[in-house]
Amino acid sequence: MVQFSSLFSSLSRNILIKNGRNPRADAGREAADALAKEARKNDLMLSSPGTINSNGSDNFACVFSKGGRKGVNQDCFVVWEGFGCQEDMVFCGIFDGHGPWGHQVAKRVRKLMPSSLLCNWQETLALNSLNPGSGMELDRSLHPFDIWKQSYLKTFSAIDQDLEQHSDIYSFHSGTTALTIVRQGDLIVMANIGDSRAVLATISDDGNLKPVQLTVDLKPNLPQESERITQSKGRVFSSDDEPGVYRIWLPNGEALRGPGLAVSRAFGDYYFKGFGLISEPEITQRNITCRDQFVILATDGVWDVISNEEAVKTVASAPDREGSAKRLVESAVCGWKQKKRGIAMDDISAICIFFHSSDPSLYVNPGKLQLAE
Repeated sequence: MVQFSSLFSSLSRNILIKNGRNPRADAGREAADALAKEARKNDLMLSSPGTINSNGSDNFACVFSKGGRKGVNQDCFVVWEGFGCQEDMVFCGIFDGHGPWGHQVAKRVRKLMPSSLLCNWQETLALNSLNPGSGMELDRSLHPFDIWKQSYLKTFSAIDQDLEQHSDIYSFHSGTTALTIVRQGDLIVMANIGDSRAVLATISDDGNLKPVQLTVDLKPNLPQESERITQSKGRVFSSDDEPGVYRIWLPNGEALRGPGLAVSRAFGDYYFKGFGLISEPEITQRNITCRDQFVILATDGVWDVISNEEAVKTVASAPDREGSAKRLVESAVCGWKQKKRGIAMDDISAICIFFHSSDPSLYVNPGKLQLAE
């Protein structure tokens, strides 16, 4: 059941004042920003390596990141426990910048995303709750996922427009991926652009811990992505010096600084936006059960060298939850040294979100912690 915060009440009143644009239209955003500031003050928002677990919450999150050998670390992340003052909600996001200004783009998106999403969620919830015949009775036929989907679409569109208009960040040749998760009670909603990945660890019928990939790596050579790009006159191919790495390229005859783009969706990168690159997220959902133990959000620096199965096993075998994200990142570092010799290591970041307050050993037979085939 939704607990209506003061922000929701304020937004609802504003919506009722006028059907057109409200002169206090920015009030909701200001309130969301104030909630984010309060969350940081109360240690409910995490944007540097560490852990977060508020009193009474079933969620436990840990984060770790290590810069690669390509310059400044362009990965960044955020975890907000008690998202929007809702006890049953948590927001997590991981962002992987690219290009000369990629680190600045990723930081800008990290700053904007939580407050913007919260504001749009509250506003969308309010708009869909209005019933002329009975005041503000909630339309219970509207599924929470539909509310989140509408909110995410508004948020991603607004953030991409903000970046294009932001004169202090040169995002024409730079951008960032974005993978976010909202947990609301037993519902988790994923919104993804780019090639970071979310993987769930759940217990199979035979008691084994197994991975379930929750998101798709949005690469240019995926059929639906490639079709959109080619219809927009962009090109998709892998060059001879990077076999197997498919990128978006501009049409023949178009000048291009640097390489093509190895993702099919991203914030920024406006020189590709007319040729099939989009910032619209792929939005999916899952209902958490008692078998679902934790979820991993990680940038492609992890998935380039570690499989879903290996990632789940690595996190599950950590001596304690506090060190699980660091253990995964360190395993990826070893993977780069062994599997990618001669290639500059990418930035590597991971968030691990545990769904239950009890130790995993209470749910999984320690003798059956091996992975399902």
